[in-house]
Amino acid sequence: MTLNPVFHSDRTHAGGCGKLDDDFWGHHALFQREDLSTGEGGGGTSRALVLVPKPRTLIDRLFARFGDIDLAPDLGSRIGTLTWYRGAATCVGLCAFTLLLAPGFEAPIYGTVPPPLSGGEWDAARAQAIKPLGQGSISGYHVAATNLVAPLTDTPERPIIQNETRLSSGTALLAVLQRSGVGKTDAGQVGALVTKAMALNEIQPGTMLDLTLGRRLDKSQPRPLEKLEFRAKFDLKLEVARNGGALSLKQIPIAIDRTPLRIQGMVGSSLYRSARAAGAPAKAVEAYLRTVASRVSVSKIGSGCKFDIIVGQARAATGEVQMGSLMYAGVTGCGNSVQLVPWGDEGKTEWFDGAGRGNKTGMMGMPAAGHFSSGFGMRMHPILGYTRMHRGVDIAAPWGSPVYAAIDGVVQVAGRSAGYGNFIKLGHDGGYGTGYGHLSRILVRPGQHVRKGQQIGAIGNTGLSTGPHLHYELYKNGVAVNPRSVSFSVENRLTGGALGAFKAKLSTLLAVPIGHGAQRDED
Repeated sequence: MTLNPVFHSDRTHAGGCGKLDDDFWGHHALFQREDLSTGEGGGGTSRALVLVPKPRTLIDRLFARFGDIDLAPDLGSRIGTLTWYRGAATCVGLCAFTLLLAPGFEAPIYGTVPPPLSGGEWDAARAQAIKPLGQGSISGYHVAATNLVAPLTDTPERPIIQNETRLSSGTALLAVLQRSGVGKTDAGQVGALVTKAMALNEIQPGTMLDLTLGRRLDKSQPRPLEKLEFRAKFDLKLEVARNGGALSLKQIPIAIDRTPLRIQGMVGSSLYRSARAAGAPAKAVEAYLRTVASRVSVSKIGSGCKFDIIVGQARAATGEVQMGSLMYAGVTGCGNSVQLVPWGDEGKTEWFDGAGRGNKTGMMGMPAAGHFSSGFGMRMHPILGYTRMHRGVDIAAPWGSPVYAAIDGVVQVAGRSAGYGNFIKLGHDGGYGTGYGHLSRILVRPGQHVRKGQQIGAIGNTGLSTGPHLHYELYKNGVAVNPRSVSFSVENRLTGGALGAFKAKLSTLLAVPIGHGAQRDED
């Protein structure tokens, strides 16, 4: 057995550490605690004295007695126990106490309402309200005027006002100037001066006007125009200024570099993406693909081919850039090489290759979506019952199906024609003609120009016919020929001086240096 240090009755620590004062002993009590433990040599006990403070006041004694009691236990646990009932009783008591403190629904609580402001008080309160923000003020807080503030007999004006405005159209120039504060007389003089340099409708929509208005002698009169500047054209700036009381116009030319933009690169996995990555504008790439596709299938252009694009470009001395139309479309470095350049008048432009050959036009197309039910030549007529010449081919198709012009031409006949029923005859270049019979409807008139693939009628069963079909004829110099044996096209070729001028233009384009990218603002 081992004995822990204890306090002796003489109030001196057994270890000789000193004495404890009387106040300490007056408020603390000694309790003896025994612990049983097992050592190496067997069981044993140890005994210690535990020091516990004694309650000093009534509140301390109440806390010491009832401190372990939980007045608000969790009502979701230990349901049905004494602790739970005690917590429920506490909850009911608190609710009842709250209801006892309530004044009652029939007894409202009255408050005071301040009287409305008026006079100077209302002016001071309104000056500090948020309403001025809705009227354009930068702040809703303003200090009310006092007796120290003297009203002004006249409000001073700024000597000069500078303003910017945007034109919706060139013809609205005078109206925009007047709305910006320019007098009617000055606005009329500006219109007359600008008209001498260019027509008002030539001014591009969205043009910015820089206005400078001067001092006016009378507030009832508009301010005089001191200066007006705007970009009238890409290569021209106009400036209207007041000199000696009169307005004068000054035209300021802007230097323009019109060297075309040339972009080359490998086709790679995608011709469009490669061209865009090289800096070609999107619209130029789209035009390039359409042009090249007219001569060679884009899908057949291999990744090892090289694209060559030349686009019109105008660079102003002020830094602006305008992109023009496609001027050259080429593919080199592979079996599908092609060089295409536009040639012709402004009204009609056609793309020609390096040899001066244009697009093939006039290729005959199928006049109706169906199958051939009867061929060209001698046959037994299904209605007349004897052998006679069949001057065309029959194309079987459902009644009402569209009938198209097989080639560009002019309508010569559109109406009823004996055994053909409703009949259309077209005249074409080169002495050719086509006929369309047994129609249910006719959609064209004599003298009308039609394009290849344009609907001119509908499948029918009029005339000497045993069922809905199209009787289609082809003529060469007025003689009927087998439509299935003729496949013709018209190809424009440049010769003589036109071919020489075309070759010179092509050489000039091929001499354009390769650029390093385009402005994406015009995409």
